[in-house]
Amino acid sequence: MSLLQATPLNYYNSKYQWDGSEGATNNSIPRSLFTIASTFPYTPNTISDFTITINGETQVQSNYTYAVTNGVATVTFTHLTSGFSTTALTNAGEIAANAVIDLILNTSVLGDYRYISLKDIVGNFIVGYVGDGKLVNTAKRSEILFQAKRCIQEFAYDISRVEKIQEVEIPPSLSIPMPQDYVNYVRLSWVDNAGIEHIVYPSRHTSVPTQAILQDSDYDYLYDVNENLMVGSPVTNERFRDFDANNLSGTLESNDYFYHTNYHTEKIGNIGQRFGGNPENMQENGLFIIDEANGKISFSSNLKDKLITFKYISDGLATDNEMKIHKFAEDAMYQSILFNLLSTRIGVPEFIINRYRRSRRAAMRNAKIRLSNLKVGELTQVMRGKSKHIKH
Repeated sequence: MSLLQATPLNYYNSKYQWDGSEGATNNSIPRSLFTIASTFPYTPNTISDFTITINGETQVQSNYTYAVTNGVATVTFTHLTSGFSTTALTNAGEIAANAVIDLILNTSVLGDYRYISLKDIVGNFIVGYVGDGKLVNTAKRSEILFQAKRCIQEFAYDISRVEKIQEVEIPPSLSIPMPQDYVNYVRLSWVDNAGIEHIVYPSRHTSVPTQAILQDSDYDYLYDVNENLMVGSPVTNERFRDFDANNLSGTLESNDYFYHTNYHTEKIGNIGQRFGGNPENMQENGLFIIDEANGKISFSSNLKDKLITFKYISDGLATDNEMKIHKFAEDAMYQSILFNLLSTRIGVPEFIINRYRRSRRAAMRNAKIRLSNLKVGELTQVMRGKSKHIKH
C-alpha cells in the first residue's frame, strides 16, 4: 500500500468532503450521520480541530457532534444553519442528497509528508525490533513510547529542531512573557519598515535579581517575626529599562551639540567610536536580558514600541501535532530507542550495548548531515563572493 492516502483535495485544502447521499440515518433523521474514511490520514482528535460547511454555509459547532469509536470517526448532525436561521433536522428538514459537506481542518497539513508520527514510530519499532528472534525479546508499548518521547526531546534540541517564531510589539513595560512551550531562544530581532530583521543581542552586563533584601539605615539585613529575611522588589531591571541606550552605544542624537555633517558620516560608518568602548555594546539594535525566574524577557529602552521576531525552540512534545520526527532522522530515532532499551536491560553484555551506542551515534551523525540541508548551488553562490576584493 502506498504512503500517500490523502487526495489532493485533502492535502492542499486541508479538508475532507462528503456529498449528502453518503450520510446514514441516525435517530430517524435521514442523512445525518457521516463517517470519515479510515484512509484519511488527518483524522481530527477533537471537535475543536475543524469546522464544517454545508454548501458553503458555515455550521455552528452546536449543530453537530463528533466521536471516534474503535478508530472510526463520525460526525452527526442535529441542526442545520441556513441564512440567519438554525433549524432542527427532521424528516422534513433532512440534508439534501446533493449537498456538499466540507470538514475543514483548522491547522494546515501542508508539508506534513516530511514527518513520521509518534504513533507510526512506535508501531514500526515494535514490528522491526521487538519479538522472538529479534534484538528485543519483549517490551511494553508504554516503555517504547516513553523512550520515543525522550528521543523526540533530544532530537528537537540538537538534530531536527524546528524554530518557532513569534511576532510581538514591545510594550511600554519593555518586557514580554516567554512562550508557553519555550525551552531556549535562537534569536531576537527588531523589524524595520521594510520587514528586514536586525539582531538584538543579549546583555551580559546586567541581570534580573529574583529578590531584593531589605536593609536598615546601617545596611544590616531586616528580618520578620519568623527570623526570615525581608525582601522587596528589585530595581536593577527598572534602571536598565530606564537607561538611555545611546549612552551605551555611543549614538549621537540629531539635536546633539556635536552633531553636524562630519559627525553624521562617522555616526553611520563608525558608530560607537569612544575611548575604551566595548564593541559588544557599540551597536544600535538594542539589548535584551532573560528573566529566568519570572519567565519574561526585558529589553533596552530604545526598543519600546518596536516590532520584534522571537525565534525559539521547544521540545517537540508541546502538542499532539508536534510529536513527530523528520524522515531524515527516522533511522536515528529507531537506533536511539533500541540503544536506550538495551542499556536499561539487566544481563545485556557490555559489548552489545557499546555496539548499539556506536550505531546510534553514526545514525545521529547521518541525520545531522541530512538535515543540515546543504545545497551545492547555494554554497557555490556564497563562495563566489570570496573572490571579491574587499577594502579595509
